[in-house]
Amino acid sequence: MTDFLQTRGRQEQAERERLSRFAVFSSQTRGRRHNEPEHTYRTCFQRDRDRVVHCAAFRRLEAKTQVFLDPASDYYRTRLTHTIEVAQIARTIARVLSVNEDLAEAASLAHDLGHPPYGHGGEAVLNELMDGHGGFEHNRQSLRTVEYLEHPYPAFRGLNLTYETRECLAKHETQYDHPVGEHEYGCGQAPLEGQIADIADAIAYNSHDLDDSLACGLIDEGELAGVELYQLIKHSVNELFPETKRFVRQLRCAKAVIDLLIVDALEESDRRLERFCPGDVDQVRVAPGKIVALSDACQNHLDKLQEFLLEEVYNHPDVARAQEKAGTELRYLFARYIERPSLLPERYQQRLDEQGPHRVVCDYIAGMTDRFCRRLYEQRI
Repeated sequence: MTDFLQTRGRQEQAERERLSRFAVFSSQTRGRRHNEPEHTYRTCFQRDRDRVVHCAAFRRLEAKTQVFLDPASDYYRTRLTHTIEVAQIARTIARVLSVNEDLAEAASLAHDLGHPPYGHGGEAVLNELMDGHGGFEHNRQSLRTVEYLEHPYPAFRGLNLTYETRECLAKHETQYDHPVGEHEYGCGQAPLEGQIADIADAIAYNSHDLDDSLACGLIDEGELAGVELYQLIKHSVNELFPETKRFVRQLRCAKAVIDLLIVDALEESDRRLERFCPGDVDQVRVAPGKIVALSDACQNHLDKLQEFLLEEVYNHPDVARAQEKAGTELRYLFARYIERPSLLPERYQQRLDEQGPHRVVCDYIAGMTDRFCRRLYEQRI
């Protein structure tokens, strides 16, 4: 072997030399459920990342709603572009904290694989339809997707991701994501890489939902007068670019939210690392609270922005009307497949006796894109 190729072993050695003691090291993974030979040139978490990117559920995120359904413009985020932004933010934070970027990226790329069509409105409808049958929550569905629903390998179901990537998914937590609960991954904290994916998710959706809402005219800057976080940023942007056109200024303000929150998260995480002083990842797991977090002041600012977005954007009459239409489609399809399971693809029909029609139908519909769901509804299958 020459000195030019960075083999997996050399990359693992570089991790041990470069990363912090509380990082998750690829060479110390708890492994996969199904044994597989190691790759010559990729670490286990790099393989996890690649398996997520190449799976069908990841591709379908391109046509799943983030906030705006059937947008008149191609400017707005989809669930896929949201995921890419989360991964980019996570890598930035992981690099500065000297933890495993590949694991943080893998967890970020996989965190929304279980999202159904039509965003959180679609999730609420599926949860209602699954009442008495185990419910539906997209974070739990993301874990189910990588552990069972994806099936690209002949020897086993699922993507066979490492324990640590699955742990990060099981413990993923934001305002709109809830940890799976009782599971094989314990009830403690996620590794720092998982906590980074959590905060990157919150930073991404708050900043880009604000950006998209301003861009499409759903809200205007005047309505943000009481949102202190936006006003702080707007003041600095106006000082830097006093002659900038309104649209460009608004865009810069929304983008500046990302940088402000990342910097605050890094500085607060540094303070908490010094306070908790974890010796390794296991001590991170049993820490009394999250280590990767925003300062109290910045979290308060973000909470106010989230309250504004919930009231003025997510519950906006235009968004609500679109979600009502989407709910009609989902309820029709769900009832139709329950009535006639023979309409399901054969691979889903094979699971009916073991898992029951409600869970199988829910899995099938949750995996649909918005456009496929709408097409089936319009065909009145």
